[in-house]
Amino acid sequence: MKIIECVPNFSEGKNKIAIERIARVFAAHPGVRLADYSSDPDHNRSVFTFLGEPDDVRDAALAAAGEALELIDMRGQEGAHPRLGAVDVVPFIPLAQAVMKDAVATAREFGRMFFEKFGVPVYFYGAAALKSNFVDLPDVRRGGYEALTEKINCADTVPDIGAKINERAGATIVGAREILVAYNINLDGGDLPLAQKIAAQIREKNAGLKNVRAIGVQLKSRNLAQVSINLTNCRETPLRNVYDEVKKLADKNHVGILESELIGLAPACAFAGATPAYLKLKNFNEDRLIETHLKKFTN
Repeated sequence: MKIIECVPNFSEGKNKIAIERIARVFAAHPGVRLADYSSDPDHNRSVFTFLGEPDDVRDAALAAAGEALELIDMRGQEGAHPRLGAVDVVPFIPLAQAVMKDAVATAREFGRMFFEKFGVPVYFYGAAALKSNFVDLPDVRRGGYEALTEKINCADTVPDIGAKINERAGATIVGAREILVAYNINLDGGDLPLAQKIAAQIREKNAGLKNVRAIGVQLKSRNLAQVSINLTNCRETPLRNVYDEVKKLADKNHVGILESELIGLAPACAFAGATPAYLKLKNFNEDRLIETHLKKFTN
């Protein structure tokens, strides 16, 4: 069976009623399995993870995106996490017997239908990218919502679909990619410059750890600084490598690690050489493993 995982990120992490309304959309689509969703008020962002066969996933993603567009107005949205639109990022990931070609086809079809239905400009990234300068997500999102008018009016950064700004919704980034592990490490204190320094040091593009993207953010509601990490290949770079490097750099500055957390799911191979306790994971259980949901979905 071909299974596609979809991990839409919505630019709302404070309004619990709105978040639950989006979550309830998936119950109307019995062909998909909602595996996880979480929100963060400081990032002002919610991340949903669901699985199913390609057409079912596409349809559920469209319905959830439509609900989010009714609830989120980017003209007043603020948060610590970079974002381009209300429906910020919609990646499709091939699992089980699906291959990247299937994920790309689903992403491209979703992007076309999304624009036709809602009139929100679309950028494609990852394996679904149509421009060489927009393969990497950070390159697409650079400048954020505030720079969107400039991006739309520039030939090199115009959206792939739709060239008129939607002030309420912003723009949406749609892609196909391999499994990514979203992983946050909270320092024991509110030293944002330190979190930003550590993030810069561990990034692959700065000659840090391979397969690592990272930013430092402030969790104002908890007076904590966070190193927020995307791990693009956890087979080559498991979570222990990332945790150990962040701990080493924090120790040099006499700061401890309070805890870490997963956003969404991770494959079992991400935990090579480490237990959840070693990583100080505050939110781990078996339902955090992709393999758990694949077994339940295919049984």
